[in-house]
Amino acid sequence: MRKSISRLAASIGLGVSLGLGSLAAPTVAHAEGQIRIAEQFGIVYLLLNVVRDQQLIEKHGKEQGIDIKVDWAQLSGGAAINDALLSGSVDIAGAGVGPLLTVWDRTKGRQNVKAVASLGNFPYYLVSSNPNVKTIADISDKDRIAVPAVSVSVQSRFLQYAAARQWGDKEYNRLDKYTLAVPHPDATAALLAGGTELNGHFSNPPFQDQVLANKNVHVVLNSYDLLGPNSPTLLFATEQFRKDNPKTYKAFVDALAEAADFAQKDKAAAADTYIRVTKAKIDREALIKLIDNPQYEFTVTPKNTYKLAEFLYRVGAIKHKPESWKDYFFQDERPLQGS
Repeated sequence: MRKSISRLAASIGLGVSLGLGSLAAPTVAHAEGQIRIAEQFGIVYLLLNVVRDQQLIEKHGKEQGIDIKVDWAQLSGGAAINDALLSGSVDIAGAGVGPLLTVWDRTKGRQNVKAVASLGNFPYYLVSSNPNVKTIADISDKDRIAVPAVSVSVQSRFLQYAAARQWGDKEYNRLDKYTLAVPHPDATAALLAGGTELNGHFSNPPFQDQVLANKNVHVVLNSYDLLGPNSPTLLFATEQFRKDNPKTYKAFVDALAEAADFAQKDKAAAADTYIRVTKAKIDREALIKLIDNPQYEFTVTPKNTYKLAEFLYRVGAIKHKPESWKDYFFQDERPLQGS
């Protein structure tokens, strides 16, 4: 079993490392007019797809009198995203609230990484093909659960939050040993095909919905049942980038707000954008129906992020206690009324 899992992880890891090649070397800070953005996989990054498709950063840059060159990179896992941000390889990082809180904690008083905005509110599902796993209490050595990054991804943090609620704070990382770092597309393919030791996945849309097409896969846990409607994925940056590039930064924030308005008002056009930019092999009508789910909200305003922050401090996963969500969010011209 261990050898098969190792081969699966190695084959997947190769693809991720190849994607990191252009980001490996730290680069010096640049002047206004350039921004490098790292995203991951799924509908939760749809606002960035809209920004890219409509060239909204370039548009808002021109309104301020500057031409902005935008570079895009796609990575998998909060650890890789955080490494790219701290190495100076990217300027804007897209990852879960878990990785954001980790890097905020570690850079407090130094690079001072903080969140720029939310990417919206979406439920994340823990799914399993093991019929004996009805709740997290049923997870055992027979199970291997895919997450984007072990321990630090928002999916891992959700699982820890659930474990603490089930067995107490001292047992918060009790299920970490059953998790394996696998990108969402690969984990989805593995569960749909079957035949590997990977029988669980803490996923995100649309991957969680696609894999449920397999009648042997079922939902074990819904993140909304843990925290209520919440913003699982955020965009963040260093204080230095924000300070050194005020016009570029503002153009990005304004572009994101415009994208959120577009996606929330026109779900069909948003679905078309997702398919066009990501080249996803997904039925258009099914995608429209999926993102028209009333539980989905495309917004830059964060919701219910502080519960997780408070939990991570309580169990010692982060050393600094944020007094509120505003401690780990930049406060800009466009005030956010979040939580």
